[in-house]
Amino acid sequence: VQLVESGGGLVQAGGSLRLSCAASGSTSSINVMGWYRHAPGKQRELVAAIISGGGSTKYADSVKGRSTISRDNAKNTMYLQMNSLKPEDTAVYYCNANGRIGVTQYNDWGQGTQVTVSS
Repeated sequence: VQLVESGGGLVQAGGSLRLSCAASGSTSSINVMGWYRHAPGKQRELVAAIISGGGSTKYADSVKGRSTISRDNAKNTMYLQMNSLKPEDTAVYYCNANGRIGVTQYNDWGQGTQVTVSS
């Protein structure tokens, strides 16, 4: 599965951004899609994830209540709406998809999109 993120940028604290992740390839094989972020000096962390089918979601405590993950299956696109952004949200945000094709499991990543929140 190929993943391409977009929507990052520079925003002031308190602002909003919507990240998009367009998936292509064997998209019907995706089990879980998620957003991760990697800030300088920190480990990559899960921001939010959404499960195919039922659409169950999971959020990191740091973004819960401020962010919404969603998926448009018709467009093969996943979104992350982030509101009330804080400087500590500054990071490179990566799209992730994992699933299985036949007996082969995969865990694919996009190239990342930079989000910078100024105080």
